[in-house]
Amino acid sequence: MPKEKPKVNIGEVIRRYRSDRGLSQGDIERRTGLLRCYLSRVENGHTVPSLETLAKIAEAMEINLADFFPGEESPRERENKRLLGELSEEEIRFLAEIKKYSSGLSEGDKRLVLAMIRKMATLVPPQRRSSSARRELF
Repeated sequence: MPKEKPKVNIGEVIRRYRSDRGLSQGDIERRTGLLRCYLSRVENGHTVPSLETLAKIAEAMEINLADFFPGEESPRERENKRLLGELSEEEIRFLAEIKKYSSGLSEGDKRLVLAMIRKMATLVPPQRRSSSARRELF
């Protein structure tokens, strides 16, 4: 059975992640036990690592194994990216603050907070709130 040419150049992907994280091949060698010359061969496309080896490399770079393989975006993911691109810096900071404090909440508490936000949004139109009133929320 002939081998199929990979659609992803895994060596290029590894090199990009490694350099983005400021890691050298020597750093990966120390973290994984894989030889630097082997890592060089992988990054230059001369060798294709096994899935087990890829998992070691991913762990050494503190990324998920799946990050090496680009996937198709679902319509929902595309819509989420579009919506995120439309947010102002203030809105992004607000959502980050919510994320920070909501991670420890139970599902019931999250639903309660969301219901409170919906109720507040229907009581006072956004354009009528002063910036000082918004600051009081924090």
